[in-house]
Amino acid sequence: MMDSLLVFLFFILFVGLIARYIGYIIQEKKERELLQTVTSLNRGSISERELLLKLIKEGIPVSTIFHDLYLEKSKGFYSQIDVVVATKVGIIVFEVKDYSGWIFGKGYQTYWTQILAYGEEKYKFYNPVIQNQKHIETLRHRMKQCANVPFFSIIVFYGNCTLKNLSSIPEGIFISYPNKVSDIINSILENNPPVSYTNKKEVVNILKEAVVNGNNPEIQIQHIQNIKRIINKA
Repeated sequence: MMDSLLVFLFFILFVGLIARYIGYIIQEKKERELLQTVTSLNRGSISERELLLKLIKEGIPVSTIFHDLYLEKSKGFYSQIDVVVATKVGIIVFEVKDYSGWIFGKGYQTYWTQILAYGEEKYKFYNPVIQNQKHIETLRHRMKQCANVPFFSIIVFYGNCTLKNLSSIPEGIFISYPNKVSDIINSILENNPPVSYTNKKEVVNILKEAVVNGNNPEIQIQHIQNIKRIINKA
């Protein structure tokens, strides 16, 4: 009797594990299909793709989401932008970061600080507020007709990090953990008036072209080389 009960319990456990595994596979397949409505599965970082899934699941129209854009600043030089969303109240530009440890910085400082091992290790990284503002400047330069359209900057920190002491962050710039992104987007949409795009098609074409540039290996290589030159000069 006891042996039969153990076999039955083992069978129930086994069936439960199989059902969970099948559910995981189905969920993963659905998420891959969702991602492919916006981007390729191999583009960008895992954190960027997680952000894209969040946006799609929140109901942001996929036709308004643009991922991994290479926008030409001048001949041979590009701005690489993680995610752009065109909304009825303006254009939201996302910069995705993936860090662990404690993060310190001020909006006007050139570099922020990452602290690991309880203060034993310190690293500098380029201020993402300034970085994303430069992306927005490039977008504005390319989109002359959007001179009166607001741009909103959202920097999202993924990874096991803690934003410890961030200050002097300019208005219209938001720094967030992933679980707060939806609240920020909703606040932007609810608290800002609709804007008039003089030529929506032109805006979409510029953003689409920047996405296509990201598929060009020559542009990617050139961009990496330009970044290395900048770092070596610093």
